[in-house]
Amino acid sequence: MEKDQKQGLYIISVAARLAEVHPQTLRMYERKGLLSPERTPKNRRRYSDEDIERLRRIQELTQSEGLNLSGVRMVLEMEDEISSLRERVSAMEAEVAEAHVRLMEQMQGLKKQVALSTRPPASLVIRKRR
Repeated sequence: MEKDQKQGLYIISVAARLAEVHPQTLRMYERKGLLSPERTPKNRRRYSDEDIERLRRIQELTQSEGLNLSGVRMVLEMEDEISSLRERVSAMEAEVAEAHVRLMEQMQGLKKQVALSTRPPASLVIRKRR
């Protein structure tokens, strides 16, 4: 069974330990809109592997790059947008490839039709007068 990267698996204390931050930091990131973990029916947070990766990215941006949380938000939004655009480009490339295959098949069909006709249409024949 393949593990879903977006499925909430970890309670806040485990997520904090995995990301090497204090649980209160996770709550603050959520309040600031940097993170949105799943919620159980009893409104308890559940963090996914994807959330943990995002937490690590936030830590990298704040600690290594020296960004404040507003800067982190902007970077994360841009990274999300880039990811979305890459997916769209991939889908468009696949559509273009499919259209190319269909076009080539149609051209082959037309070539066969032309090759099968031994005489050009009468409207295209130029007759010489003697």
